[in-house]
Amino acid sequence: MYRMLEQQAGRRTVVEFDSFYREHYARLVRALLVLTSDPAEAEDLAQEALSRLYERWDRVQEMDSPQGYLYRTALNLNRKRVRRLLVRTRRAITLRASAPEDLPAAEDRIALQAAVARLPRAQREAAVLVELLGLDGNEAARVLRISPGAVRSRLLQARRNLRAHLGGPDA
Repeated sequence: MYRMLEQQAGRRTVVEFDSFYREHYARLVRALLVLTSDPAEAEDLAQEALSRLYERWDRVQEMDSPQGYLYRTALNLNRKRVRRLLVRTRRAITLRASAPEDLPAAEDRIALQAAVARLPRAQREAAVLVELLGLDGNEAARVLRISPGAVRSRLLQARRNLRAHLGGPDA
């Protein structure tokens, strides 16, 4: 008898989760698409978040806001993804910087690093995100929590300052 009740409870739990999934999946993917700007990445994050939620569904369904828990899980997964990307980028930069190179190229790199270090923090952040990491203006704006127009303005100022420091055209 206990086994039969357990099976019925298990089916009911699966049905409840299935209903929750159908209700929230598309909205979650749209929200993550705003964060990632990549439909495949947004779907992967949504599926991972829902998978983690399902593993804990017996506890989560009793919470005041299971959908809040779902969105928090998805945001945490996205933060983890961004941190992994930054770590990989730093490693690639370190490997490139430690590779043997000829003296003039090394001197140019040192001069550029010094010029970038002289930039105000806001300009340096925008330049690194867009020029070095390859984020577009909208992605950089989300990371910096500013408008895309502010990112463009900071980039323009950073480029002017770098030309002035490095003696390039329009210096």
